[in-house]
Amino acid sequence: MSSEPDDSFGVTFLVRHAWLSLRSAVAVALVEHGLSVQQYGALLVLTHHPGRTVAELGRVVGTARQSANELVTGLEKADLVERRPNPNDRRTQQLFLTKAGVDRLAVAAPAVLAVEAEIEASLADTDRTTARDWLAHMVRNAGR
Repeated sequence: MSSEPDDSFGVTFLVRHAWLSLRSAVAVALVEHGLSVQQYGALLVLTHHPGRTVAELGRVVGTARQSANELVTGLEKADLVERRPNPNDRRTQQLFLTKAGVDRLAVAAPAVLAVEAEIEASLADTDRTTARDWLAHMVRNAGR
């Protein structure tokens, strides 16, 4: 009997198992860049969506607000992120990458992309596209 999951485990378990396996491989690649997977994810989110609040960032990276605040505080201490007053809500602050944050992400991203490419290497281009489309579909529709 194999200990590897198969399609009888259900989609939720398979996606979680895939994520945990990928996360471990990415974490190893990020060590040399001084980033955790969550920190990398936060930098990536803020690259594409500058001005997010701590709560918004926490929802996107999948962590509670308090943990997101600790994540941002660490990134801020490393001079990778800065908080600015939110012009639309005095109670919150918006988050932006610093120049150092942009630079760190630019150097770390190729290592993450290399891990992904290695994992996807055995897939045909059509399978890779189908898998990515399916994952994007799940992200868009799971919260409905």
